[in-house]
Amino acid sequence: MGFDLGVVPSNPDGWGPPDVPVIPQSLGGGASIPFAPFSRSDKLGRIADWTRNPAGPAAFAAASRDSVFDFTSADDSLIAGAEDSSFRLVDAKPPPRPQRFGPKWRFNQRQQLPQRQDEEVEARRRLAEKERARRDRLFQNNRSHHHPNFRFNQPLNSAKPSVDIQPDWTMREQIPFANFTKLSFSVADQPEDLLLCGAVEFYDRAYDRLNPKAARRLERFKSRNFFKVTTTDDPVIRRLAEEDKATVFATDAILAALMCTPRSIQSWDMVVQRVGNKLFLDKRDGSQLDLLTVNETAQEQLPENKDDINSAHSLAVEATYINQNFSQQVLHRNGEKVTFDEPNPFASEGEEAASVGYRYRRWKLNDEISLVARCEVHAVNVDPSGGRQFITLNALNEFDPKITGVDWRQKLENQRGAVLATELKNNANKLARWTAQALLAGADMMKLGYVSRVNPRDHYNHSVLTVMGYKPRDFAAQINLNTANMWGIVKSIVDICMKFEEGKYVFVKDPAKPQVRIYEVPSDAFENDYVEEPLPEEEQVRPLGEVDATAEEMDAVAEAEANNASSANGGEGEKSPDATVA
Repeated sequence: MGFDLGVVPSNPDGWGPPDVPVIPQSLGGGASIPFAPFSRSDKLGRIADWTRNPAGPAAFAAASRDSVFDFTSADDSLIAGAEDSSFRLVDAKPPPRPQRFGPKWRFNQRQQLPQRQDEEVEARRRLAEKERARRDRLFQNNRSHHHPNFRFNQPLNSAKPSVDIQPDWTMREQIPFANFTKLSFSVADQPEDLLLCGAVEFYDRAYDRLNPKAARRLERFKSRNFFKVTTTDDPVIRRLAEEDKATVFATDAILAALMCTPRSIQSWDMVVQRVGNKLFLDKRDGSQLDLLTVNETAQEQLPENKDDINSAHSLAVEATYINQNFSQQVLHRNGEKVTFDEPNPFASEGEEAASVGYRYRRWKLNDEISLVARCEVHAVNVDPSGGRQFITLNALNEFDPKITGVDWRQKLENQRGAVLATELKNNANKLARWTAQALLAGADMMKLGYVSRVNPRDHYNHSVLTVMGYKPRDFAAQINLNTANMWGIVKSIVDICMKFEEGKYVFVKDPAKPQVRIYEVPSDAFENDYVEEPLPEEEQVRPLGEVDATAEEMDAVAEAEANNASSANGGEGEKSPDATVA
């Protein structure tokens, strides 16, 4: 059997294959074979149909074996089209399991995601978390600065004004804080010192090197008297008013509270008296301005129970006493003082006054209005060139590290910035007022002391951990305190009050809303026990020189506790021979 090479067609009429190809004999020779043109997109038909059954045995015998390849009949075409139209793809895979939202399912599903899709999902999740955190910060900030009672999830009625609003008072003005933030006024000339009174001692620079490991116990100065005299009770201001030295009279504490009004959360008030063409900015006896606030701008509210040593009122009294004692402890008490033109105007003869110097300074607001304020400096220092520097002294107090979240004894050594940042968040209004008072007094330096309780449950004994110094203008820029805005607030309030008739008015910060109100009150208001609910006698802030039975009992208890603690520690303790340990 030889190998058949097949037939090679020839084209005598030209190049290339002939027009009609020659079909080899092995494929049927010249027989007619059906051929249908198709494209690649068409569906393929059947090659052979082995399922066709002829109609009966005779027809089956007559049928050729090649009939399975014959699709020329119309019936076969119709049957094939019908079968093709009814064809459906059968999925033999098992049905999907129901989704389960457990951690294992999520883990497995994330592993099955393509890499690009997984990255997109992660990016969307991070964006959603970032947006949620931004909304939370904005919400907390708005509640912290504008709605303190909502931030504490308490009803609005829980916050009470600092003074009882009487039915016969007439509201003259209502000013939202948003109006204060837009104000700006620059005092053209430098302030003029009209008079200096009192005497101040020199600052002890050894406290600049103090650290938590070598802390000193805070001393109590029972023999020195501190005076918080209001504007109209100041004999020097009365004399200056009679001499027509200015139009508006105030103290640095009142002006600082007014300048920092937009930062305040708790309610406070001041009295405005219009007498002739003059304006006196006063405070009531036992006013909130005499006490230092603690954690006023913090997110968590302090308890209101006055019996609790960590309540808002108890901490305010404690902070006031700490601030007074600290301002006297960091001085050289060797008898060397810097005396001014006149002695202390509030101390009687033979009475020992605290180291305070009063500077009566005058600012010119415009051609018709000038302002005189009594400003305080607490110490003096000598700079390297031999000049004299005035210093203001204030103290921040730590009462419980668990509440503030920062332990001063651990953080002050290496992370002082973190401690200061926490205090700026929790006591923004208090620090702003101290800075404003230092700027008004023209102090060259302001010293901040960090005083902590010896034990978180003992509010009698404290330790001075460290002292930091700042220049007032630099610190004001650090805490975003704008001097032009401060004077703009004062100028706007003065202009409003100068339009009133002669009489007495009360400037009240709303306890629940970021706004202030000005009421017109009777001329005898706040006189002869006008306040309905005065503070109990043991809770009123009095000069430390006025030692009564209650104060003596407290001192005896504190000294006994200190002696017991020293005996238990084998005589070890931080005591000062110069003063009684508080």
